[in-house]
Amino acid sequence: MALKCGIVGLTNIGKTTLFNCISNTKAETTNFAYSTNKSNMGIAYVPDLRLFELDKIIKAEKVVPVTIDIVDIPGLAKGSNNGEGVGNAFLADIRQTDAIIHVLRCFDDENLPHVEGSVDPVRDKEIIDLELQVKDLELIERKIQRTEKAAKAGDKDAKHGIDVLTKYKNHIESFQNVRTIEISDDDKKWVNDMFLLTDKPVMYVCNVDENSATTGNQYVEKLKASVKDENTEVLIIAGALEADIAALETEEDRMAFLNDYGLTEPGVNKLIRSAYKLLNLISFFTVGGKENRAWTICKGMTAPQAAGAIHSDLERGFIRAEVIKYDDIINYKSEAKVKEAGKLSVEGKSYVVNDGDILHIRFNV
Repeated sequence: MALKCGIVGLTNIGKTTLFNCISNTKAETTNFAYSTNKSNMGIAYVPDLRLFELDKIIKAEKVVPVTIDIVDIPGLAKGSNNGEGVGNAFLADIRQTDAIIHVLRCFDDENLPHVEGSVDPVRDKEIIDLELQVKDLELIERKIQRTEKAAKAGDKDAKHGIDVLTKYKNHIESFQNVRTIEISDDDKKWVNDMFLLTDKPVMYVCNVDENSATTGNQYVEKLKASVKDENTEVLIIAGALEADIAALETEEDRMAFLNDYGLTEPGVNKLIRSAYKLLNLISFFTVGGKENRAWTICKGMTAPQAAGAIHSDLERGFIRAEVIKYDDIINYKSEAKVKEAGKLSVEGKSYVVNDGDILHIRFNV
């Protein structure tokens, strides 16, 4: 299951610094606005200590964690929907993502001027929202025109489609994001093919100075108050501090550095896990042999669907799944002792996989 998160925000707010901390690809950072006209692409590993704990008990040749594609999208400016700054290139790249990580500047630095002249994360959020809303509105208005033509040609369902699309249009014209509209799942089919920008799940990252890494600051509190009614998460990350941590070579040095600032782990680890949760995803494991591996599925998927995440043949020929709970393998220290304790279950096609399940798929093709 290929997953992609886009890092967005105004120019010069620390997006690329965070990208470099998260991704296996490093991008150039500068103090100049609009210094790039293309997105940076990279891969981030989803931190999951469970996989490495399993490897201590059931050894394999290699350990393979879940990954997420990360896209650092060029900074936005007012009027991007009309091509300002890097404009439409920015908006097209967002459309290809599954979720948005919206980075907001919450620090003062006289050596790094803010593109809007002052630090105000609520204003900056509203700028981004408006640019995305305008682009979504354009798409919806075009579809209304096409649907009106279909209605005139005798399409009986088109009239209802116009009503649904008009509801979306009115919602956006009230400066609301598509993700907040109350509408039936059946009616969503009228917009699903447009991959609307403001329909994507979003989380907010407050980029703070190092002294605010654990407690936040007045800018963070202002942003939290403004999004309190949104179903979202606000994370506090000190981008410059994270860059220093990422530059250290050993785990011991990183932990010592974190302890000096009252942190237990790099903030970017929390960011990646939160992005994973934002997409309603869970992990299950396969262990032993060539690799101990984490796999990604959506919460609520059944055992055959989980088998399909490994290979389509496994889903097509699914017979049963032998399931061990993560806590049981940790408690009993071996598969054999788990079986002796009666903790291994054999599940059929209706079994809903839980986060942390260890699966052995039986199949026949």
